[in-house]
Amino acid sequence: MDYSFVFLILLLPALSAIVLGLAGMKMSHKVAGLIGTLVLGTLFSLSLYTAIEYFLIQGRGADGLYPTITAFNINWLHFNEFLTFNIGFRLTPISVMMLVVITTVSFMVHIYSFGYMHGEKGFQRYYAYLSLFTMSMLGLVVATNIFQMYLFWELVGVSSYLLIGFYYPQQAAVSASKKAFIVTRFADLFFLIGILVYSYYVGTFNYDLTAMPELAGKAAAAASILPWALFLMFIGGAGKSAMFPLHIWLPDAMEGPTPVSALIHAATMVVAGVYLTASLFPLFVQYAPEQLHWIAYIAAFTAFYAAAVACVQSDIKRVLAFSTISQIGFMLVALGVCLPDAATNAVAHTEEYADVEGLGYMASMFHLFTHAMFKACLFLGAGCIIHAVHSNEKAYMGGLRKYMPITHITFLISCLAISGIPPFSGFFSKDEILVACYHFSPFMGAIMSGIAMMTAFYMFRLYYVIFWGKSYYEANIDNGAHKPHEAPLTMTFPLIFLSIITLLCGFIPFGQYVSANGIGFTTHIHWNVALTSVGLAVVAIIAATIMYKGEETPFADKLAKTFPTLHRAAYRRFYMDEVWQFVTHKIIFRFVSTPIAWFDKHVIDGTFDFLAWGANEGAETIRPWQSGDVRKYAAWFLTGAVALTLVLLSILN
Repeated sequence: MDYSFVFLILLLPALSAIVLGLAGMKMSHKVAGLIGTLVLGTLFSLSLYTAIEYFLIQGRGADGLYPTITAFNINWLHFNEFLTFNIGFRLTPISVMMLVVITTVSFMVHIYSFGYMHGEKGFQRYYAYLSLFTMSMLGLVVATNIFQMYLFWELVGVSSYLLIGFYYPQQAAVSASKKAFIVTRFADLFFLIGILVYSYYVGTFNYDLTAMPELAGKAAAAASILPWALFLMFIGGAGKSAMFPLHIWLPDAMEGPTPVSALIHAATMVVAGVYLTASLFPLFVQYAPEQLHWIAYIAAFTAFYAAAVACVQSDIKRVLAFSTISQIGFMLVALGVCLPDAATNAVAHTEEYADVEGLGYMASMFHLFTHAMFKACLFLGAGCIIHAVHSNEKAYMGGLRKYMPITHITFLISCLAISGIPPFSGFFSKDEILVACYHFSPFMGAIMSGIAMMTAFYMFRLYYVIFWGKSYYEANIDNGAHKPHEAPLTMTFPLIFLSIITLLCGFIPFGQYVSANGIGFTTHIHWNVALTSVGLAVVAIIAATIMYKGEETPFADKLAKTFPTLHRAAYRRFYMDEVWQFVTHKIIFRFVSTPIAWFDKHVIDGTFDFLAWGANEGAETIRPWQSGDVRKYAAWFLTGAVALTLVLLSILN
């Protein structure tokens, strides 16, 4: 197949970012927005075409696997036969899937932003940033090697910094952008160290070592160090994907425009860590299976922590932010519970394959796909709500189903999907994750089922508070409260589009396209797990209905008063921000940074100041030698000549 066109997938958004960044202010808002949106529409079409070509037209090879295709691979820096810096375009099942995810959500965000960002100062700059971010994320997922991934990984960080801090006159936005940048850069330091260790011992930046026996031999010789290198790389992914304790940047990142939250913090940037782990999965399985399981434990704790915090938040975007952290935890748990067998051994194509160790890999990627759609819909729906009531706080909402019917229905569909209610897409992907967890360990399965139950509770708490609770507008109509209204078509069309995908994409035979060992398999519903998870979700929804559907919430209020310390701690995110403040200011700054600053000022600077002083004093000492008096020059000349003569005579004698 001819994939020569794919370079446009990186070139077009790069050109869009450059044009809008340099010439955007000379354009009208409409023209700038149309350029950015048309480019993303083209990328969306190219990505769908690429997926159809790759999965349906080209299909599997003679070995039953989808091939890894390198459309182009430019040698940038060459050190030796194996260690080179290449920039290229690599198509694999998960990279093609990610092309569709990124361009779909980004295209919808571009359309949505026409209405949401209308009249905003810096509208052209906003679209330039969106194009830059999209290009960076696309370059990350099609990277042919880990070093190229790291380059685009850092570009994603820069793009998110610019987008989160878009409202730069507001101090909260500036602080949030700096916090996101610093925390993720801290994690990326470990990523870089891991890459350097890996390349030093293995001699390459490539993902796949099986094609080169010489490198496989080096990797085998370095088997004791590779688990550390791979786990260091995962720490970089943990920073991007907001895993505990590096999660603190994501809730504050909601200070950016809501469409940015949908793009970066629901569907693309935060799943970069999941994609990184999936890309390195064969290496983890072969050289670091124990580290893979530690990833599952970290992710499971993160999922529980974030779900607990989401249950009590009052800012609707922060509820969705912690929900995202929890769902990313589900994806990483699914990868972490995979055992070596399924990724390293050829397994026959049977429907029973769904019952062996590799299901988690497919389930993780499937949930990444479905979650991107319904979480983007939830964030964009939240944007419509904020656009209508001019606040993120639930206290200013309530009863909005009567005023915003489209937002209400699409939000409900997405809530049902994330809660795992059939036949919505989240049910199918989450069911596969839970099956993989139970296969790994009944305890892990029970923990994740409990977290899934919490998910249904906090999402329907949010739904009822927004659409069924006491109406702020009706209660304050005499005080001049602003009447809520449905968003314009540019904002509601993306909601409808994403909710339709949410309704249908669960029926995609995902296992036929993405699997741990590349061999397709047919998934089926595991009724013992499915009925349990659906039953728990229904119980959670009933509990949320009883507690939050009415205009008054006596049960919820009584519960908060009964456990005030726990409620306050969960609302304050269990004081993790305060812990980081203490660690950084009281320990790192005081006992590390302050001594280093003193050493730099008094020793390093003092040494150079002394050298400068010595040079200056020496110059002042010999300055009279350059007086311009010929008689003094003659005297010095004669003195020097006599001295040299005496030295030569003493040497000769």
